[in-house]
Amino acid sequence: MDDLAALIEARFGLANEAGRDMAADGVLAQILGRRSFRKYSDEEVPEYMRAILLAAAQSASAKSDLQQYSIIDLRAQSSKDKLAELCATDWMKAAPVLLVFCGDIRRAQRIAEMRGKPYAQNTLDSFFNAAVDAALAIQSYVIAAEGAGLGTCCISQVRNDMAGVTELLGLPEGVYPVAGLCAGYPAEKRDVSLRLPPAAVVHTDTYSDARLETDIEGYDTRRNAIRPMSQMMTDKYGESDNYGWSENAARRLSVPEARHGFRAFLQSHGFDLE
Repeated sequence: MDDLAALIEARFGLANEAGRDMAADGVLAQILGRRSFRKYSDEEVPEYMRAILLAAAQSASAKSDLQQYSIIDLRAQSSKDKLAELCATDWMKAAPVLLVFCGDIRRAQRIAEMRGKPYAQNTLDSFFNAAVDAALAIQSYVIAAEGAGLGTCCISQVRNDMAGVTELLGLPEGVYPVAGLCAGYPAEKRDVSLRLPPAAVVHTDTYSDARLETDIEGYDTRRNAIRPMSQMMTDKYGESDNYGWSENAARRLSVPEARHGFRAFLQSHGFDLE
């Protein structure tokens, strides 16, 4: 595309002047044009590039510089296969790079012990901080990987079977999986996914969703014009004549995810969550 304005228009499906006549190159263009990839070529990611991308992940912001996350780099094909089975996501097996980003308060606990100090922050807030630290590291890795010509896809399914994933990865108490990440050189073409309009997401000074219905109706229309969605849960809700992103989201959210034991697992795995 010619300029950043065109990339923003493609991202939202809306007319836009921001970025007009600004060249569509560099990091801004890369982020505005990003997409997820689930098919990769057989080309291996060189060891030096693996090291660079992991260094980029560790360059992310971290709450109070505590860096409460860890990264598990799965190299053995048997481990990749087992993780894919636990996630019920077969295409993961062929990813040249497969990482699991974990929230980690264990390291801080051990450091406190090493220095003869009590650890007084096993709280819900620390759990949240560790999750955010891991998420920031993931996004830094994604931006760096895509800048190096790789494609990526985040995997939330690593939380579907917490006990199984924890056992596979040897995660001790105080460490839990936040998300997986696959990476490799893309072997497919993918369109940019239309995002919610900025009016529905960005609020000035105070929160307001007064125009949400109008914004969502327009969003559904724009998405359907580009890529209609397959209807899900038709046995429960039937076929809809006006099926779009919002109906798909509402149906998905109408049943609990397979993670209803998440809190109990965390509490049994060293998190107080108070």
